[in-house]
Amino acid sequence: MDHAHHGPRCGGAPPDDGGVAAAALDNRVRPFPMGAQTEALLWASGFDPTGLDAYTVNLLSRVHSVLPSSPFVSTHAALSALLPPPQDDGHDRISDLPDALLRDIVSRLPVKDGARTAALSSRWRGVWRSAPLVLIDYELLPIGTDPGDPQVAHADARRVADAVSSILTAHLGPFRCVHLICSRLDECPDLLRRWLQLLAVKGVRELVLVNRPWPLDILLPATFFAMATITRLYLGIFEFPDTAVLLRGASFPHLRELGLCFVHIQMQDMDFILARSPVLEILCIQMNVPMKNLNLISRSLRCVQVIACADLSIAVTDAPHLERLIILSWPVRDCLPTTTTTVKIGHAPALSLLGYLDPERHTLEIGNTVIKVGTRASPSTMVPSVKILGLRVCFAVRKYAKMLPSFLRCFPNVETLHLESNEAYEPTGKLNSKFWQELGAIESVQSHIKLMVFYGFRGERSEISFLKFFLESARVLTKLVIVFSKGSFTSVAEANSKAKPLFAAKWANKDCSHLLLESEFQGGEDKWLMNFKTGSDFSTRDPFACTGALRGYNF
Repeated sequence: MDHAHHGPRCGGAPPDDGGVAAAALDNRVRPFPMGAQTEALLWASGFDPTGLDAYTVNLLSRVHSVLPSSPFVSTHAALSALLPPPQDDGHDRISDLPDALLRDIVSRLPVKDGARTAALSSRWRGVWRSAPLVLIDYELLPIGTDPGDPQVAHADARRVADAVSSILTAHLGPFRCVHLICSRLDECPDLLRRWLQLLAVKGVRELVLVNRPWPLDILLPATFFAMATITRLYLGIFEFPDTAVLLRGASFPHLRELGLCFVHIQMQDMDFILARSPVLEILCIQMNVPMKNLNLISRSLRCVQVIACADLSIAVTDAPHLERLIILSWPVRDCLPTTTTTVKIGHAPALSLLGYLDPERHTLEIGNTVIKVGTRASPSTMVPSVKILGLRVCFAVRKYAKMLPSFLRCFPNVETLHLESNEAYEPTGKLNSKFWQELGAIESVQSHIKLMVFYGFRGERSEISFLKFFLESARVLTKLVIVFSKGSFTSVAEANSKAKPLFAAKWANKDCSHLLLESEFQGGEDKWLMNFKTGSDFSTRDPFACTGALRGYNF
């Protein structure tokens, strides 16, 4: 297991760079307090704006937690005009380097230091203006600025916006990577339009563009679609333009990765983007509204990640190269009442990783068959390509626990199973050992699952009865990992005593190793830790897996 998992994270190591970057941004880039006009509008609409500024801090934190980190640039680099004493003849050998190499060096400096090289000589001025630019706007904030002072934040944001405008105007391009996340876009309606025009003309390749509310409904201008060179695009807290009024030829011919975070987008506009992005491989969606249905028709998509979109139904209609479908939702207690959406798997012959399916959240449909309790396994109700599966289930609620065997039968060739036990706040009709014993054969459990990681273990009787059934059936299981949340037990001895009954079962594979781990998070605290970078990293075989443990125990 080689990467952080969205569920109980195991290990004392900090979150990967996406989480670290988010923490840094939260300290440096804050949302602005809403203006008097917005506050009055909320009161007039029947909403109490008290506390909504705190809500936007939380909102931005969640958006920033999934944004890609800025590549290429060392933020710790420093440029000094004072050169060391010459060691030989004092000849300036750096300036003798080819222009192409100098441009590459300058492009890896923070933007302020890169711009300063233009003061060295006329030749260096040309180097900076033609170097592939990496522009990270929060690097332009004054050092030592108190982000908690709203007046300072307003003034700093205006200065940053002015600096961004100057750089985008003066630089010849191309723009290798641009992050614009800390300017107040509502004060100058034409500012964003002008920036996008310059980025389009000068060949931007990667763009991260996030609005700092308030307001939440800034409309992306139509010039957004002129960025034909874009390969990676992340948008946060915008209203998506109406694609019905766009020119027929509008497209993103080179776009390979798209992230939409709290973007107000309609289903027909999402369909437009998929149809006009012929090489799109990675699609990431977080907290989008009001889109209710995501219809995946794409011959290029390889990875789709959906985080905290409670009302979104997903249909994999025709995605022949889709390898990963990752769905992460809030725990039920965070967004009552519970909403049920459909996850439909149609034509997806390459799909090898799927999760987290939850019978309390999701109605699973394979082909044209809705999977129900007792659905018989057949070629038309199975997805044999899936090798890594993530499931969440409430074992203490009978109607949800009874769906688990039906879900497992849909994926007969699963080799790695991540199973998370949801806590029940209103337990109903727990299933006993007899139910599991009378299930009959489950192909994946008997013959294919080699690793099972059980998260959220509380030692409840319903959990123990399932685990006994599993261990008595899993003939090729080589490793069982049980993870309990921090604070679930008062001591190590108690945790071990809760797991000990498993040894009363006759394990189908006596050589199976087992490990008991304690998560560093309490139940429900870790739902935002898995960022988009982890899920779409194809060099990581299993993005659901955890790296180690804060504490590990033999039991």
